[in-house]
Amino acid sequence: MTKEVLLGAHMSIRGGVSMAIERANSIHCTAMQIFVKNNMQWFAPPLRQQEIRAFLNHLQRRELLSIFAHANYLINLAATNPQFHANSIRSLSEELTRADQLRLPFLVLHPGAHLGAGEEAGLEQIVESIDRVLTGLPKIKTRIALETTAGQGSCLGSSFEHLAYLISCVREPERLCVCLDTAHVFAAGYDISSEAAMRKTLREFDRVIGRDRLVAIHLNDCKTAFGSRVDRHEHIGKGRIGLDAFRFIIRNRRFHKIPKVLETPKGKDLREDVMNLKTLRSLAESNDEARMANASPR
Repeated sequence: MTKEVLLGAHMSIRGGVSMAIERANSIHCTAMQIFVKNNMQWFAPPLRQQEIRAFLNHLQRRELLSIFAHANYLINLAATNPQFHANSIRSLSEELTRADQLRLPFLVLHPGAHLGAGEEAGLEQIVESIDRVLTGLPKIKTRIALETTAGQGSCLGSSFEHLAYLISCVREPERLCVCLDTAHVFAAGYDISSEAAMRKTLREFDRVIGRDRLVAIHLNDCKTAFGSRVDRHEHIGKGRIGLDAFRFIIRNRRFHKIPKVLETPKGKDLREDVMNLKTLRSLAESNDEARMANASPR
């Protein structure tokens, strides 16, 4: 039963994007997130056709039921520096193109930081930036998945209202969706530490943004306190959130078709991913056992 859960982790593309597939399969992932280039560089040479084919035709690709991308961390669509903003526009455009070449459904993006200009000005700048990027890529099918943020510093996206505003104001809202990060929403002040609290937060998400917009979940525990607005990921069950939130997400049928990936600290051997996935799978398995017991004849 746990094989059906869309569960995995962010994987390195070191050695080529197709290598991420092998890494994900080595720890039995059914979902995977990748960068489409070096995440700490603005730009990169275009993907070679050979590399694209190696990714699309990889024999193990069918084992991954969901693969999507995350944009590089330099991009800031609310940047006040003209050169930095121009770089952000170009970089996002190029990464959307790369993701589309790899046939990935969406690219997760941190909305941006206003850097002192104020929330209203920052949000307006992001809307204009998204419109500019998407207008320049009319044939690209890969959507932008706006990620919920912890609200550290001047980062926008820490409230559901921020994301709803961006979606409602862009010219092509159908090309936007949302990725929910558990550590970020907790640090931003949305309580998810119990099933009751999680349900309340999800009702708020549905009311403000709409459940049909949710396309991915980052499963990260939080190292910092509730409402701290500090973005620090922790291993599952080792942080301040607790296991109830993750148990709810893994078991709830609402999230059955939504990919859930880890972004927790790890080394090259993926040992930490194995540990966290084991914890998450145990939450799903305990539910399977209970369901089977209830179905057994008395």
